[in-house]
Amino acid sequence: MALSISAAKADVESLDPIKITTHDWSGQIITTTIMGEVLKRAGYNIEYVQADYIAQFAGLKTGDLHVAMEIWETTGREAMDEAIETGNVVSLGESGMIAIEEWWYPSYMEDVCPGLPNWEALKDCAEAFSTAETAPLGRYLGGPVTWGGFDEERVEALELDFEVVHAGTDAALFAELESAYQRKAPIILWLYEPHWAPAKYDGKFIEFPPYSVACYQDATTGVNPSAAYDCGKPTGPIWKVAWAGLGQKWPGAAQAISNFHVSNAEMSAMISKVDLEGQAVDAVVSEWLSANEERWQGWLK
Repeated sequence: MALSISAAKADVESLDPIKITTHDWSGQIITTTIMGEVLKRAGYNIEYVQADYIAQFAGLKTGDLHVAMEIWETTGREAMDEAIETGNVVSLGESGMIAIEEWWYPSYMEDVCPGLPNWEALKDCAEAFSTAETAPLGRYLGGPVTWGGFDEERVEALELDFEVVHAGTDAALFAELESAYQRKAPIILWLYEPHWAPAKYDGKFIEFPPYSVACYQDATTGVNPSAAYDCGKPTGPIWKVAWAGLGQKWPGAAQAISNFHVSNAEMSAMISKVDLEGQAVDAVVSEWLSANEERWQGWLK
C-alpha cells in the first residue's frame, strides 16, 4: 500500500536529511527534483547538494552524500563501477532513460565536409570547422570539463586535426549552438539525448568506430593499434546510485528510488519547457507530479 501523505511523517525510518546531488544540466536537476519531491511527500527530509558529476563519488563512498539520480553509461560508467567495487556505493537500477552522447554537427556542414557523418571525413575537412582561435585546426566544442568523455584522447587516438575547447556550462554549450545555427556558422559539438536540441536542430551525430570496453582499456584494440579511446562513446542506460548505507537507514526511500522510471520522451519534453520556454524547474516538476500522481505513488509502495 502506498504511503499516505498524512501518515508519512510517522512512517519514515529517519528524519535525518537524505542528501541528493544536483549537477549543471537541466535534465539532471529535473530528475533529481522529481525524486526529491516524491520523497518529501512521503515524509522524508530531503537536501539537494550541488556536486561535481565525477567527484561526487567520493562523497557517496563516505556517506556524506546519499543519492545520485543520473549516472550516464556514456560518461560515468567507469567511475560508477569503481565506486561499486569498493562496496560503499550501490546501483539502484536504471532510470528508464537511455543515454546518447556524441559529437554532433548541423546538416549544413555536409556542404563543406562531404562524407559526413562518417568520422573519416573529418580528416579531410578539419579546417572547415576552424575558428580564428584554432585555425588551421578544427574546433570541437566539448561539454564542461567535469563531464569527462575522453574527447582529447579521442582526437589524439584518431589523429584528428582538431582542438578540443570546453564550454563552461551546459547553458553556454547550447547558446553557442543556437548562435552558430542561426548564422550557419561552422560548429561541431557535444550533444546528448534525452534533450530538446536533437529534435529542434537538423543535424547528425558523427559515426565513429563502434565503442567497446576494450577500445577504452586496450591500446592494441581498434583502428589505432597504439592508442586507446580510438572509437565513439558508449550508449546505454542512465543509472541511479546511492551510498551503500541508504537501504539500511532509509529502506523505504531506497525502494522508491529503485522504482523511479521515466522515459527519454518525457524528460526531453520537460527539458524543453525549462530551457526553451523559460519555465522554472519547480513548476515543471509540480505539473508532472500532478499529472502522474498514481504513478509516483506506486514508487512508494
